[in-house]
Formats: sequence, structure tokens, C-alpha cells
Amino acid sequence: MSIANEKNQNQNSIKPSRNEQINNEVTKNSNDSSQHSINISNRGRGSTDVSEDKNIGKHRSGSKGGSKGGFGGGHGPGGIGRPVEKPKDFKGTMSKLLRYLKPYNISLIIVIIFAIGSAAFSIVGPKILGKATTRLFEGLVEKVTGIEGAVIDFEYIGRVVFILLGLYVISTIFSYIQGFIVSGVAQKLSFNLRQEISIKINKLPLKYFDKNTHGEVLSRVTNDVDTMSQTLNQSLSQIITSVTTLIGVLIMMISISWQMTLVALLIFPISMMLILMVVKKSQIYFKEQQKSLGDVNGHVEEIYGGHNIMKAFNGEEKAINEFLEINNELYNSAWKSQFLSGMMMPIMTFIGNIGYVAVSILGGYLAIRRTIEVGDILSFIQYIRSFTQPIVQVAQISNVLQSTVAASERVFEFLEEEELMEETHNPAILDEVLGEVSFEHVKFGYDEDKIIINDFTAKVSPGQRVAIVGPTGAGKTTIVKLLMRFYELNEGRILIDGVDTKDLKRNKLRGIFGMVLQDTWLFNGSIMDNIRYGRLNATDDEVINASKAAHVHHFVKTLPNSYNMEINEEANNISAGQKQLLTIARAILKEPKILILDEATSSVDTRTEILIQQAMENLMQGRTSFIIAHRLSTIRNADLILVMDDGDIVEMGKHQELLEKNGFYANLYNSQFEKLSAL
Repeated sequence: MSIANEKNQNQNSIKPSRNEQINNEVTKNSNDSSQHSINISNRGRGSTDVSEDKNIGKHRSGSKGGSKGGFGGGHGPGGIGRPVEKPKDFKGTMSKLLRYLKPYNISLIIVIIFAIGSAAFSIVGPKILGKATTRLFEGLVEKVTGIEGAVIDFEYIGRVVFILLGLYVISTIFSYIQGFIVSGVAQKLSFNLRQEISIKINKLPLKYFDKNTHGEVLSRVTNDVDTMSQTLNQSLSQIITSVTTLIGVLIMMISISWQMTLVALLIFPISMMLILMVVKKSQIYFKEQQKSLGDVNGHVEEIYGGHNIMKAFNGEEKAINEFLEINNELYNSAWKSQFLSGMMMPIMTFIGNIGYVAVSILGGYLAIRRTIEVGDILSFIQYIRSFTQPIVQVAQISNVLQSTVAASERVFEFLEEEELMEETHNPAILDEVLGEVSFEHVKFGYDEDKIIINDFTAKVSPGQRVAIVGPTGAGKTTIVKLLMRFYELNEGRILIDGVDTKDLKRNKLRGIFGMVLQDTWLFNGSIMDNIRYGRLNATDDEVINASKAAHVHHFVKTLPNSYNMEINEEANNISAGQKQLLTIARAILKEPKILILDEATSSVDTRTEILIQQAMENLMQGRTSFIIAHRLSTIRNADLILVMDDGDIVEMGKHQELLEKNGFYANLYNSQFEKLSAL
């Protein structure tokens, strides 16, 4: 298990917050997984910020805002004018999303009923208010004209006010209930998707993580799922309410006066035409703003990440000039986009006011002719306000919906990725591992058309120390990955004690190995927990004994809080050498049957290296060990040296034997001294 979790070049790891949680999660997932998960901040290897992925944050879109007045709506963030990512297959993705929402059909039906009810009660209000206005107007006219016994029917008006109050209270309650249900559905969907993604990550082959950046994977887990949740929460009930309001208001307007409705509808296209002209222009600048914002973020992150180097080489002036240039581009595109976007509301308000004037004049004329009542004019103007708002909301929601489907598409693509080869249903069981390892005509390539291990055959006896050497790119580390079954072979077999690794459960196979890599992986937690990660049920005394064997105990005791000292997320509050020692202690604690050491002492000083080698000597006693080393002086005492070049074994034997052959190994060994003499 520690092997899978320490390997960080081709897999991501999860930070356990508590030992019990780690144990539960690993136990639960390891039967069907390669035990690799997302490391949200790439702890121990430098932070991978959300901003490193160009797609992150791209889907944020949508606004609840709408026009409260005029023939139109708002222009807030994510509204009209901003560029929106469009899905590749809208119909297909939408059908998948609806399948995910199927368990919540009853809840969604209730939402639809309450949304329609909320809109309907609001729509009826202005019509009833118009009746009260008419009664008030008639009473005033009678009083002004001096009709005897003329009174204003406040009793009738009071009843209308109470009816209106009741309608609006019911509408608000309905709106609250449907909002509450929609929020629950959106969050349940988000919860289920994250759970599926978490399970999926543990079933993906490492080649997926080789081809996709950490930021890309992180974006799908966080941003895309959040976008789906938030936009569903916003748009699901709003689109129902908007459509209901639009239809209901139109019916009410026609019921009052078809002539006034026609005037209102003729004014609206003029407003929309002007808005579309502004939108077309503003979108250009919104795209430029988005690009410039990404450039600014990238520049700041780059300079901040390499702040010491920038200072050391006096790069302040160059960095500032670059920032000023990018920031100026952002300024130019931002003010233009915001200015044009800000023009929408004044234009719509202006056209809307013209509409009000036209409707009021026509309404007055119709009232004089007794075609409509005075209160109907007031009701109609209120309906005009209500009519334009849902139109703009629907336009905004269409953008939001596209963002939702685009985010959903990326999530579903991830969930449909090819998984690891299914494990055998009748796994072999190794009761007592001796440590014999055989490679039989192994052929492998990360891509099928690019084979890097051509025909690797070797047999390692139990307890042997095998060194694998060769130039960079020869395939040394790849052999180790295949041994751990991080990748499936193209051809051939790898056997442990005569059992094919394919016949073993992955978690059982990896439980045999202990691994110490050149690139360390530590998580945000105490030193005690980081060492205990090698064997989660180890006691504190066992952890301390392993630390002493790895020569960790002395430096840990000098640290604040000793073994309880917290390693931060980037693991940069201890030195590279100390990190290496901690991973060695972790491997010692595990007491593995087979050891893999990949430049395990590369980050320690010469004195510590000697101490570590002594500890490793004790650890390797009676255990099969694979040692990968670039410094050939560290593997002189190996029982067998496999010399690799271009994916094949070109020589094998002991150190002295290979030197006497004066072949590839001898040239490789002598070249390191030639470099030193040249210096």
C-alpha cells in the first residue's frame, strides 16, 4: 500500500486527515483500485493551484438579476454579453443529466407545481389591484363632480388589500418551498457526483493521469460539479417561474386590451435589437478580458512561485514591466467590456420609458372611450414591468444552462473514462512470500505504438540485491512500475514466487513491497502520522523505532513539538533531506518482503547517506531488493546488476565482472569519474 501512495510521478495521492479514515478508505477502495486519488494541493511537491488549469473557472456563468423597470433586464456577471462555454453534445449530455435527476422526479414535480403556483399568485395581483384603483378613482371623480352621497368605498378597497396580501404571502411561501426543495436536489446531485468521481479516480489507470494535468482533474472534481450544482439551483426553478410568468402576464395583458398589448410587443423588439448590437460588441472585449485575466494570474503565480530566483537574478524590473504590460491589456479590455455591458440597462430603461408613454396615452384614450377602466392602465403598466423581466431571465438562463451542460459533459466524460483491467475472480494467495521475482519476455509501452521495454527477461532469487542501472530513459523506473502493476503489460509475464502478478489482487501485490523514491511524498499532518502511513496500525513505539533505524529520531527531537510537528501542505517546512529520511522510516516501518529503492539517498548529505546505507543494509537482510541508482558507486555490493539500454538488458553480472568485460557498464561507470576529472 505504501508503494502506491509514495509514487508521485504518475499518480496523485490523497491526504488522510485521520489515521482511522485513511485505513477505512484504503481498505474499502483497494480491492478494486490502484490506490491513487487526487491530491488537492500536491502536498510535498509544490502546490498546484486551481488557476493552473485554463478550463477552471471558465464555466462560471449566470445571474438571477433581471430588470425591475423598463423593457429589459440586467447585465450582471455571467449575464448577457459574457462568453459562455458551449457543450459539444448538448442533447446527449442533457439526457444523461436528466437520468441523474430521475431519482428526484417527485421532488422536481413538486417544485414545478409550487413554482407555477408562486408565479400564478403573483400574476393575479396587479389585476385585482387595478379593480381597487378603479373603485378609488370612481369615488374621487364622484366627489369632485359633486354627486350627492358620493363616497370612496374603503371597505371594498380594504378587502382587496387583504386579498392581495394573502396572495403575495402564499406566493412567497410557495417560492420558499420550491427554493428549499431545489437546493436539496442540487446538493444531493453534487454529493452523489463527487462520490462517484472519488470512486472513479481509484479505478482509473495511471496512464490517464499521465495524459491529464492535475489541474484538469481537480477542475472536474471541484469547479465542474460546483457549476452543475449552483446553476441547477439557480436556473431550475427560475426557468419554470419565468416561463409561467411570461405566459400568464401575456394572457393578462391581452385580457385587459389587445391594442395596448400590441403596442407593448412592438416596442420590445426595438429594445432587443439595440441590446443585441451592444452584446455583439461587448463579447469581443469580454473574451479579451478573460484572456488577460488568465495572463495576469499566470504571471503573478509564476513570479510568486519563483520569487527567490527572481530576486537572486535581479529580475524585479523585468517582472514589473511584464506585469504592467499585461495589466494594461486587462485594464483596456475590462473597462470597454464593463462600459458596453453597463449601457444595456440605460438603453432598455429608455426604450421602456418610451413604451410606458405610448401605453399610457393609448390607455387614457381607451379609458375615455370606456373601453377599459382607469385601474386597468395601472395593472397593464405593472404587467409590462413583469413581462420584460422573465424574457431577459430566460435569455440569461439559456447561457447558464449551456454552462451547466458543458460542465456536466466534462464530468460525464471523466466518469466514462476507461477503468483498470478487472481483477481476477479467483485470485491466488501467497501465504509466505519468499521474494523470487521473474520477468518473462516483458514487452511494454506507455503508448501501444511506442514500445520502450522490448523483451525484458530476468530472474531474481529470494533475498538477492538487484541493481538496475542504465542511462536516462533506459526503462529502469518503468520496470519498477510494471512490477507494482501500475500499468498492464503488452506482452509477457511477471511472476512472484511463481505466481503471475495478474493473478494477485492489486492491494495484496502492493502490500508485498516497500518503496522509497527520489521524489518524496508527504501530506499535511504530523510527522508521526506521515511515518505511520507505512503501516496504519503501528503503535507510537514502533514508529519511533523505525525512525531510529532510519536516523530520523535525532533530528525530529530537535523540531518544535517533536513527532507532533505538523508538516504543511507544501511540505516545505522541513528540508529535502529530512523528507527523504521520513519516507525511508515509513518503508522500514512497513517491514516489506521486497524492497524498491529508487535513488533513495539522493537528497541527503554524505554523512547521512552513510548512516542510511547502514540502515538499509539491515533492512535488506533476507529481503529481495531492487536498487535503481544513477550514482553507480552506490551499488557496488549488489548481488546482481542488470544493465539496461533502450528497454533491453544489455549486460548482467556483479560489479567487478562487468568492469572486467569493459563493455557498456564499464563505460557508464567510468564516465562519472571522467566528468569529475573534467571539472
